[in-house]
Amino acid sequence: MERKKRINFRVLLMCMMCLAVLTAGVLYVQAAGNRTVKSISIMIGKKDVTKSTYRMKTGKTKNCKVMIKPSNAKDKISYQSNHPAVVSINNNGKLTANRKGNAKVTVTVNRRGKKKSTWMRIKVTGNSLGQQGNTTPGGGEKPSDDQNSETEGTPAVYMTRNIDSAGLMKVYQSLQWTPSGRVAVKLSTGEPPASNYLDPELIRELVQSVDGTIVECNTAYGGSRASTAMHMQVAKDHGFTEIADVDIQDADGSMEIPVKNGLRLSVNYVGKDFEHYDSYLVLSHFKGHSMAGFGGAVKNISIGLASSEGKCWIHSGGTSRTNAWGGKQNDFLESMAEAGKAVSDYLGNGKRIMYINVMNRLSVDCDCDGHPAKPDMHDIGILASADPVALDQACVDLIYEQKNGDGASLVNRIESRNGLLTLEHAEEIGLGNRVYTLVDIDR
Repeated sequence: MERKKRINFRVLLMCMMCLAVLTAGVLYVQAAGNRTVKSISIMIGKKDVTKSTYRMKTGKTKNCKVMIKPSNAKDKISYQSNHPAVVSINNNGKLTANRKGNAKVTVTVNRRGKKKSTWMRIKVTGNSLGQQGNTTPGGGEKPSDDQNSETEGTPAVYMTRNIDSAGLMKVYQSLQWTPSGRVAVKLSTGEPPASNYLDPELIRELVQSVDGTIVECNTAYGGSRASTAMHMQVAKDHGFTEIADVDIQDADGSMEIPVKNGLRLSVNYVGKDFEHYDSYLVLSHFKGHSMAGFGGAVKNISIGLASSEGKCWIHSGGTSRTNAWGGKQNDFLESMAEAGKAVSDYLGNGKRIMYINVMNRLSVDCDCDGHPAKPDMHDIGILASADPVALDQACVDLIYEQKNGDGASLVNRIESRNGLLTLEHAEEIGLGNRVYTLVDIDR
């Protein structure tokens, strides 16, 4: 009897031990199965390209590696390029640079139906390199191999880091452009009380050297610049009337100019005085924007030169001349590109207009905001080009290439508004080229 009890006890003990092992195994598997993805990073070679720009030459291939923490928290990795004709990527993470241009590649990790994504931006240049000097715009070492600068034969974008009157004059002179006839200088007079408009003392010498008239149009959203009288008072209060004459171009209404082959617009409405000027020098403060993602040269010649009704027309994607609100976001972004193209076409197919962007006070908010967020990144410089698309793309690239979180808020603003669509559409319709040669004039 005692022997039988001992045997039964041993069997019971063994069963309990087996159950404990099985239970522990199940708990372990469940714990492993419940692991979530904490972070994703993308490597090309030894370079971390997560949320940054990587340059490749046409025809080249590269393999990217996805690093996940924790390493066993993955079921499936997928890749997607928003422009496969520029950069394609297969299911193994192999990148192929097909033609010049820019593409955003998104990497998504799927863990039991829960997805987490990150991205990298690929800039594809041609086979001939136009590298100038031994440093990048940010002052780092010269990249090697397919990390080099832009190609020869592409539009030049001139850059100085000196944000002062002398720097502005120098970058303008690099354009080797002489305006003819009556010269308009397009800028934003800035919304009171505290927007980041261009300092009149910064631009005084340049504006007076071309004998320019500062031109603007009234707003379509209220504020202190919704009527001509109020707008002129703002121009005076902000110091612009002290350095040049100021013309609110839609004081007497609009003029209509054609949009050729537009997807959203067939006509564009600019200020009635637009036609009174022979040449346009466009001075833009590059910054973020609550709707467009960012504002630079293209926005300045589209929304900026549009009359009050023209602003409604662009914002609504060509559906209303009285209501600026309620339009579809992508329609608005594409309409800006088309309105800008109409302006360039009217001015001798771009021969009578030139562009300068000042990259200081880089807030996520526009100069049309009287209470903008404080900038959380350093000033970069002044850039100029005959190509507004190349100029804005260069500015965007400089924002994306900042390190240690500097400019992260502005990158997020651009991405969250799909802001790059404006430049993509502008390139598609022939306003300009997103591939460019950056020329550092400080050397």
